[in-house]
Amino acid sequence: MPSLVADVVQPGTLAALRQPTLSHDGVVLRPWQLADQPAVVAAYSDPDIQRWHCRSMDDSEAAGWLAGWPERWSTEARAGWAVTLDGAVAGQIGLRTLNFVDGEAEISYWTLPLYRGRRIAPRALSALSDWSFGTFGLHRLVVRHSMDNPASCKVALGAGFPAEGVQRGALLHTDGWHDMHLHARLDTDS
Repeated sequence: MPSLVADVVQPGTLAALRQPTLSHDGVVLRPWQLADQPAVVAAYSDPDIQRWHCRSMDDSEAAGWLAGWPERWSTEARAGWAVTLDGAVAGQIGLRTLNFVDGEAEISYWTLPLYRGRRIAPRALSALSDWSFGTFGLHRLVVRHSMDNPASCKVALGAGFPAEGVQRGALLHTDGWHDMHLHARLDTDS
């Protein structure tokens, strides 16, 4: 059945772009490199990252994860960046789901323990938001986090993502189902 409304973002838009390096207030978001493997393994060995992202990675898995980013970009499945500070990997941020029809994406992020408390994640979130609205042409960005994760809530609020509500029992973690706090920012928000 034909839609009466055009897709907000045309399929092929992301694939036609070269993945950019983005910067904002001292943090740099750059495409992942195979040399980032030790940082990725360290991240997914961290109990907090394991708790909220529900995964671990060994050396082989990290190598595969890193090697897969160009294909994820070209097939428009996902887009991910290493978040760096002074050249060192401090975290990750990515468009984890892409909905071209509605012009919406969900964002995920984490910060390595050594870099927590320095406002790296909200700065990265601001940089990715600016690019997603300005260059990519999205209309809405969403952040979801467990209600038991106040640090992630602080990141979302600090990057201009107001809270919209609670999704009850929306995500299964290792300790059971978690209610998720939903935040969103629109391209029309300042």
